[in-house]
Amino acid sequence: MRKLQYCLLCLLLAGPVLAAGHFTYTPLACATYEQILSLRFDKARQQLSQLRQEDPNNLVVYHLENYLDFFTIYIQEDEDVYERLKDREEEHLSQIRKGDSESPYYLFIQADIRLHWALLRIRYEEYFNAFLSVNKAFKLLEKNQRKFPDFLPNLKDLGILHAAVGTIPESYLWGVKLVSSLNGTIDQGRREIETVLAKAESSEFIFEAETRVLYAFILLHLDDAPEEAWMSIQSARFKPRENPLHCFVVANIAMRTGRNDKAVELLQNRPKSKDFFVFPYLDYMLGLSKLRRLDQDAAPHFERYLERFKGRHFIKEAYQKLAWAALIKGNVTAYNKYMQACLKNGFAVAGGDKNALKEAEESHVPPIALVKARLLFDGAYFQRAYDLLSSTSVNTFNKKRDQLEYTYRLGRILHGLKRYPEAIQYYEQTIREGKDETYFFACNAALQIGKIYETTGDEEQARQYYENCLNIRPDEYRTGLHQQAKAGLARLRNQQ
Repeated sequence: MRKLQYCLLCLLLAGPVLAAGHFTYTPLACATYEQILSLRFDKARQQLSQLRQEDPNNLVVYHLENYLDFFTIYIQEDEDVYERLKDREEEHLSQIRKGDSESPYYLFIQADIRLHWALLRIRYEEYFNAFLSVNKAFKLLEKNQRKFPDFLPNLKDLGILHAAVGTIPESYLWGVKLVSSLNGTIDQGRREIETVLAKAESSEFIFEAETRVLYAFILLHLDDAPEEAWMSIQSARFKPRENPLHCFVVANIAMRTGRNDKAVELLQNRPKSKDFFVFPYLDYMLGLSKLRRLDQDAAPHFERYLERFKGRHFIKEAYQKLAWAALIKGNVTAYNKYMQACLKNGFAVAGGDKNALKEAEESHVPPIALVKARLLFDGAYFQRAYDLLSSTSVNTFNKKRDQLEYTYRLGRILHGLKRYPEAIQYYEQTIREGKDETYFFACNAALQIGKIYETTGDEEQARQYYENCLNIRPDEYRTGLHQQAKAGLARLRNQQ
């Protein structure tokens, strides 16, 4: 009897061990991940259910569920959905902690989940909690890196954190102090991501496509290497005609690297099946890319975006772009109508929405030539923009804002045409006359001179103008401009 009791006790004690959760990206788990990143959410949910039935102890199901929650909230931006799903972060983490603590996925998945929710909290302006999440994630990743130095998924997340930390804008430096464990440089992060991609070439790596996107955005936004970013994303073998998320990534980088016509082509041919989760921002992107080449049919895409999107971002901007689309057709009445809607709708949180609100509050119809030149410049149609503006002069404009935009815009256009000495002249004029104004022109002029000098190898002058940019504090786009200036200073430090 005593032996039987002992055997039963051993079985009871062994039970939890045998049933302990494991972390295995099986073929079904990998297929589910691909469905999520294709925005086929209904299919992904079916496969998650199947994974639970066939492999009930495989805890990667909670990692996949978190990906699904993340993309649902980030794309849809429905605050009610965010409030309903936010408790699932801790639910997923508690399930992960029941798993095999000796698996390299054990700490990595916890960190990855925390990073997903940090991004969502930033989206909803919950900055304190976002920085706490980043801090916890960073500590988990560093611990995991010491235990498993060759584990590629861990290096993927560490790379993006190391690259980003040195460029955090001054307005968020309190967050850096809060998360004092966070450290790194752009160069360090880039090298870590490059290590991951190099090793992924010779082995199966489920997060390869995700890592390529992160790398392209480091090159584009932090390393000021737009052509490298485009080449990197081209090598990713994405399928923008089959996957709306791929379309977003490739079109976004096309728009930011002077390939506006390519962006229009990609967005017009994106997949539109009802099998995909609704992604209204692609309508906004198509409207914007069409407007940048002064197409007459841009407006319906902004209207469709406003009709389908229920979140916070780009609402004011969409009304501003509708106003511009009307203005370049000469319809001032429609311009005023849309700017009134810009005043009443949306949130002035992001830089573009703040800029739109500022224009609406000024009750001043901008000169059509400046609107067209700005759009053409943003689309990288530099010669068309130059031909348009060079036929006028600064004295054509009565208001200080318009005069500043004229000199700033000519500087930007000449910069795009690589006529650097002339560009610097106009940038300098913009800084002299606009550094004490609330507009972003002088701040960005200083940033752009820094970039010119960095390109031409004059590091001392580049450093001076990046610091100048940080000393100018406009109401619009300050966060993004200062982040770019900090990234420039970080690059210069790495070259020493």
